[in-house]
Amino acid sequence: MLTPEELISPWQGPLCHWGLSPAALLEKAVERKEGLLSNRGALVVRTGKYTGRSPGQRFIVDSPAIHESIDWGSINQPISPEEFEAHYKAAATALSAKERFVMEGSVCADEKHALPVQVIGDLAWHALFAGCLFRKPLSNSGKAPLRILVNAGLIPGSPTGESSVPTRISLDLERKLVVITGTGYAGEIKKSVFSFLNYALPDDNVFPMHCAATMGKHGDVALLFGLSGTGKTTLSADPERLLIGDDEHGWSDQGVFNFEGGCYAKAIKLSSKAEPHIFNALRFGSVIENVPMNPQTRRPDFFDDSITENTRAGYSLDLLEGVAPNSRGGHPRTIFFLTCDAFGVLPPLSRLTPSQALYHFLSGYTAKVAGTEAGVSQPQATFSACFGAPFMPRKPSIYTQILARKIVAHSSQVWMVNTGWRGGPPGIGHRFPLAVTRTLLAAVLNGDLDKISFHKDPYFGLESPGKCPGVEHHFLDAVKAWHSPNAYKTQAEKLARLFHGNFKKFENQVGIEVSGSMPEPGSPASE
Repeated sequence: MLTPEELISPWQGPLCHWGLSPAALLEKAVERKEGLLSNRGALVVRTGKYTGRSPGQRFIVDSPAIHESIDWGSINQPISPEEFEAHYKAAATALSAKERFVMEGSVCADEKHALPVQVIGDLAWHALFAGCLFRKPLSNSGKAPLRILVNAGLIPGSPTGESSVPTRISLDLERKLVVITGTGYAGEIKKSVFSFLNYALPDDNVFPMHCAATMGKHGDVALLFGLSGTGKTTLSADPERLLIGDDEHGWSDQGVFNFEGGCYAKAIKLSSKAEPHIFNALRFGSVIENVPMNPQTRRPDFFDDSITENTRAGYSLDLLEGVAPNSRGGHPRTIFFLTCDAFGVLPPLSRLTPSQALYHFLSGYTAKVAGTEAGVSQPQATFSACFGAPFMPRKPSIYTQILARKIVAHSSQVWMVNTGWRGGPPGIGHRFPLAVTRTLLAAVLNGDLDKISFHKDPYFGLESPGKCPGVEHHFLDAVKAWHSPNAYKTQAEKLARLFHGNFKKFENQVGIEVSGSMPEPGSPASE
């Protein structure tokens, strides 16, 4: 097997640009017709045919050294070292003949675990994006970098954004190499790095997490777990708290630290009134994906989903106010599991026991929101272990065991928050207003619910507050939001059966306390 140095290297040659500033990358991107500047200086681009991730085209190199630790299946698909090298060589050969751009950065705000990252690709805006999302380069770290080749291969001027090369994402975890071809969607770069860290960090006794993290004025840390579209970025942009990060973190023996140096927010229906922190960050140096823009005024129309529901914006933490110093914090006192319930039956806020926390962490119930993945046009109920299965190479039980130790050691209280529907599924019910969800989270963090009585949900055994300051009562009762109790009962039983069926694969991996948190189909939990 060839070493990285022996493989074809596209990092050299006269067409290779190293270390261009954001201004220079912006100029290159506009010159090459990769995008246009908005009225506030952000680069507005289109990602081509793919406006979301392509999970079915993601592969990991299999070898005796890592085989037993990987959760092989439809998400982590195995390929041989020879197949990886063929993909690497094809991408490297194609890149070597093109004008290309290198971004050097790093990941992990914790110095002990910091890792250099190099991204090289055929689009200037990809280098600009990577510069927004990753941290500053390390000086004299002595560590080999994680190297990422991106040959998007987009055909200039193609109305459909077709690529000249097949779509494929290949990861060699042992050699710290990633190859991405056939897609312009920048989220593949971000999540490939996340996948590598999720593989590597558990060996260093670090819990890698798909979550946002915030810190209060007195240093109290809160985590918000959830898949894309559940509200991590939006809810973590809290003017009353400092932002540690919006999406990817590690939890070490010293506390929580951000993997990244920027944010990648959903931009659909973004407004200066509802989300001022995010809106104001979309200026010079940031990247806006797949948002239609008025050609005269250059104002992006964030309410236009004609290209995709999954419009995105990448921006550096440097463009935000209220960011935690050094992107680190202590051990979290409060943990929220965000779920976008497409059945419309879960309460807006539930307090979980430690066993329930592990059950729901393994279950990872939510809905795939339209556009987040290729082919998803309507919200679909799904289960994603650890609230991030598409990015977790190891077996879910490994991450769950670490979480169990952490919440016991630090007395962390876990809550589940439904940011999805109430009173029915999409088309019948309505999504919980953002203002209501924000008020519920603030009540937990401020201790306003400490003396409030809780009642148990009849189907899932979830304890919910009977009242909450600032929230009207009808938002708190999941059953009364429906037009009839029987309609609610039918949907609740249907979701309970899905929970039951999904968890069967984990029953032999957990204790009876955790499996006992499973709702029984057709039998209310309180009976």
